[in-house]
Amino acid sequence: MRQFFLTVIGCFLSIVVLGQSNRWQQKADYKMNVELDVETHQYSGTQELEYYNNSPDTLYHVYYHLYMNAFQPGSMMDVRSRTIEDPDPRVRDRISKLSPDEIGYLKVNSLKLNGKPLQYKMVGTILEVELQKPIMPKSKVKLSMQFDGQVPIQIRRNGRDNKEGVAYSMAQWYPKLAEYDYEGWHPDPYVGREFYGIWGDFDVKLTLDAKYVVAATGYIQNAEQVGHGYEGFKKGKPKNGKLTWHFKAPKVHDFTFAADPEYNHKVVKMEDGPELHFFWKKNQGIDENWEKLPDFLVQAIRYTNKRVGKYPYKVYNVVQGGDGGMEYGMLTLITGKRNLNSLVGVTVHEMLHSWFQFVLASNESLYAWMDEGFNSYIGNEIERYVNGKDNAHGSSYNSYFYVVKRGIEEPLSTHADHFELNSAYSIASYSKGAVFLHQLSYIIGQDTFDKAFKRYYEEWKFKHPNVHDFIRVMEKESKMQLQWYKEYFVYTTKTVDYGVKNTFVEDDTTYVTLERIGHMPMPMEVKMTFDNGDETTYYMPLRIMRGAKQKEVEGNWIQLEDWPWTHPVYTIAVPTKGVKLKKVEIDPSMKVADVNRENNIFEVSYMVEKGAGL
Repeated sequence: MRQFFLTVIGCFLSIVVLGQSNRWQQKADYKMNVELDVETHQYSGTQELEYYNNSPDTLYHVYYHLYMNAFQPGSMMDVRSRTIEDPDPRVRDRISKLSPDEIGYLKVNSLKLNGKPLQYKMVGTILEVELQKPIMPKSKVKLSMQFDGQVPIQIRRNGRDNKEGVAYSMAQWYPKLAEYDYEGWHPDPYVGREFYGIWGDFDVKLTLDAKYVVAATGYIQNAEQVGHGYEGFKKGKPKNGKLTWHFKAPKVHDFTFAADPEYNHKVVKMEDGPELHFFWKKNQGIDENWEKLPDFLVQAIRYTNKRVGKYPYKVYNVVQGGDGGMEYGMLTLITGKRNLNSLVGVTVHEMLHSWFQFVLASNESLYAWMDEGFNSYIGNEIERYVNGKDNAHGSSYNSYFYVVKRGIEEPLSTHADHFELNSAYSIASYSKGAVFLHQLSYIIGQDTFDKAFKRYYEEWKFKHPNVHDFIRVMEKESKMQLQWYKEYFVYTTKTVDYGVKNTFVEDDTTYVTLERIGHMPMPMEVKMTFDNGDETTYYMPLRIMRGAKQKEVEGNWIQLEDWPWTHPVYTIAVPTKGVKLKKVEIDPSMKVADVNRENNIFEVSYMVEKGAGL
């Protein structure tokens, strides 16, 4: 009997462990047929969606996102923009001033589950659907829909007639099924922040005026008909002055397109990477920069493939459109009237989202920093690699220090929509998120971090990882305990601040006492410089790490006893027979996010009397 219970318990634990690394997730395959009227800026379409409920739960409701409805006076996005202290300058009160023919809308005209009509209610940017017959666990259903929409004047991310004259930037334009995961449904209203979607395959046909060139997520299926720079161009005859563009996109969680009659289309084929497509408007004085852009993008993709993991798709599109820069599946929309450095910078940043959001698809609303911050970290590393910039992460640290000193920092765990300030959200997501990684590479060592980061990509690609998943990979690779780091740096706004409290000499030993002033503990590296030019680095792991990193610096390296986080001070006994201690420097790597670095360097001056304080 005892052996039976042990076997049952062992099987249960195996299931738990397996579930942690292979968490279930839903699947949604879309087939859409859409026609866009370029005179009225309205579109209509049908959507056939095969939904796989891979969860163990019975679903009694489903929800759709209707993002276009945010661009109406009185919407949550409009009111939030007009009431927040530091509104996005691209939005401000512009939505409130839209006329009926300038607003965006998305309306569902019919919805069926396996052929039977459903009851539903449109509430702002969310469609609430009541199911008369629930969707059972481990089952597949078909949701059939007819819908129509209107493209708004371009204000934020999507829309028509952007400031550079691009006709259509069509992002988040279709009824998009909300994600259901281990935390339940995520029917977050759209107020201008982030997105979260279900993995699936898309099969989309777009019909519009034949003069327009279309760039879209996925792989073109009828290049011989539409042409416009695609291989195999034979140019089919338009029907009623219109052409239908057919795209298929496997294993993505959104579908975006842009259209303009004046797009240039350039194709660059990488030997060891995706086929790159560039779309930009003619005759804007920017051709020279766009012609140079591919060489820079190729370098960035090769670096990221090596540093993170291989880009998994066959195509990547860089498209002029939108209101700045925004990432989508296999595609980015960027404003194109930029100098070369700016054009390269925004393109590389958005391209990196192909890894951090479109392969590692964390819930951006809850973990925006795992998208933007991880992206910023690798972007900084690319800058260091290309330009040889030693302090490539300096701007991320300085931005983080800025919100700390202003007293406006909020925890990284704050939902993206609920930050009190746009600036606090941006710096948390982009800057503190990057600092999180760079500081972690200090804690576990750069080589270990690099291996763990690749492991994270391989284990969690095409999934929805959260911070706990990420930290567990880091723990497995480093063989250290790192929950303390996650708890302090993600869930609190406690800060790091270490300083030299005092020094004194007894016989042939100089005692250096360090002080933890901030409320967040960290392992410490302290470099001692002597009057003869010698240097020794002392390393004190935190006891709660239950481990230590390997030596990373040149010269003498001494690992001391662990520093318990409960102890505010730690004294180092430095042998100084025949030499004098000249300088004490805390964190010479400057990887620690110490909010007061003025007390990190201590210049030693000796008193005459032996044993006197220094």
